[in-house]
Amino acid sequence: MCTGSCAKCLGGTLIPLALFGFLANVLLFFPGGKVIEDNSNLSEEVWYFGGILGSGVLMIFPALVFLGLKNNNCCGCCGSEGCGKRFAMFTSTIFAVIGFVGAGYSFVISAISINKGPKCFLGNDTWTYPFQNGDYLSDQALWNMCKGPPDVVPWNLTLFSILLVIGGIQMILCAVQVINGLLGTLCGECQGGCCGAERPV
Repeated sequence: MCTGSCAKCLGGTLIPLALFGFLANVLLFFPGGKVIEDNSNLSEEVWYFGGILGSGVLMIFPALVFLGLKNNNCCGCCGSEGCGKRFAMFTSTIFAVIGFVGAGYSFVISAISINKGPKCFLGNDTWTYPFQNGDYLSDQALWNMCKGPPDVVPWNLTLFSILLVIGGIQMILCAVQVINGLLGTLCGECQGGCCGAERPV
């Protein structure tokens, strides 16, 4: 198994996921696709920036490191290119852990928000969280309790569900790179292929 090629494949997958996570979090600032007059009426989980920081920014750095691993030997070490590649693979495991923590943060925030439901307008100048323990997930009739913003319930539910899935996938990919990085550290750059990489001649 070529650990560098596998890491490059993982990095290439993480980049679009990070961009989608970033975009999903940005859209949460516009409930129902509308600009809200008072930002304090947004669900507080939106302000935790799970998709922007966790699945977004904190994921870009590991992804870039993974992408460059195949040709990175850390300028060699102890006069040995193989030693340099092992050190680069070890470093990638540290970035993979950082990515895992960031994705886990986004995953947890999304799960909490989905269970809690969005903050919405109930009438009589009242903005609050009308749902309890995810009861609205199995009873869409409760969605009518929210008078505004329009379609805020499906909007938040859809975007936080996307962030939940993205965070879960990113956690798996980072965990795979931790294992891949440790193999590369212990065994060096092996022969063969991973994620479609061809066996060198």
